[in-house]
Formats: sequence, C-alpha cells, structure tokens
Amino acid sequence: MSQDASAPEAAVAAFYGAFARLEPPAMAPLYADAVQFRDEAFNLSGRAATMAMWSMLCDGVRGQGAAGRAVWRLEASAIRRDPADARAVLAHWDVDYLFGPAQRRVHNRIDARFVFDASGRVVEHVDRFDFWRWSRQAVGLPGLLLGWSPWLKGKVATQAGRQLERYRQR
Repeated sequence: MSQDASAPEAAVAAFYGAFARLEPPAMAPLYADAVQFRDEAFNLSGRAATMAMWSMLCDGVRGQGAAGRAVWRLEASAIRRDPADARAVLAHWDVDYLFGPAQRRVHNRIDARFVFDASGRVVEHVDRFDFWRWSRQAVGLPGLLLGWSPWLKGKVATQAGRQLERYRQR
C-alpha cells in the first residue's frame, strides 16, 4: 500500500466500496495477518477469521436472492484520521439489509475505527453501534424488551460465533 498521507483514508474508502459490492476478496488486502476485529457480535483474531465473517455476511445477502439485493445498501461517510491517534482512521457507515429467518429489514448506523501499522495494513478494526436499536429491528419484540441487556447481547454473540464456525467448516 502507498505511504502517502491519504493512503489510509483511501484504503478504508476502498474497503467499504468493496463491501457495498459484496466483494470480500477486494476487502482482504486492508488487513494485516494478525488483525483484531471487534463489534457487538464478534471478537475475532486474524485475517482468516475476520475475512470469513465478511464472506459469510456477503454470502448471506447474495443467498437472499433478488429480495436481499434489492434491500442491500451500504454507504460509508466521514472517513478521516483520528485526531487523537495518527495511526487510526475513523469512519461512519450506514447499512440496510434483511436479517434472519424472518427477513426483518434493518438499518444499522455504525462507527468504525481502523488502526494501521507501519506497512499500511489494519491491525485493529472496531465497529460500534447501538445494540438496542439494532436488536429492535433485527429480532422484534425480544429486542425491544431485552436489547439493552447483557443477556441478549451475549446470546446474539454466541449465536453469531456458532454461525461463523459452521460457515468456516464448509
């Protein structure tokens, strides 16, 4: 990757462009082999695990056929250096998709932080979003009633981890 001043921001923009097109192979070069990824559902170590997650999510959208592709929309914005850490890039992304067996429509608003190493690859990627807001959309009434609770967050994380493990074993 290029080392000019805008390279990290351009790399993050390219990452989200590839994700919007559901192209995980084009997302992979952003990550260092030992990347750490965290969000409300996953806590992953390494490029292989992280890319398996992105591939699983992209395959899920593609697997929904025309309905999924009609709903799928990802838009990244506010991609900028972190004023508190010159190695980091901050971004915001909005995504619309269908979730779960009930095919519930979800609009999630996510804030991301990418930490780059000296070679220009991401060693840490953290996504943050309002879990309660997400759970109300994704799981309905249980999310409304329990989305604030560590119990539901833990249940979702456990289920997501199992789903990823099954996906990786295919």
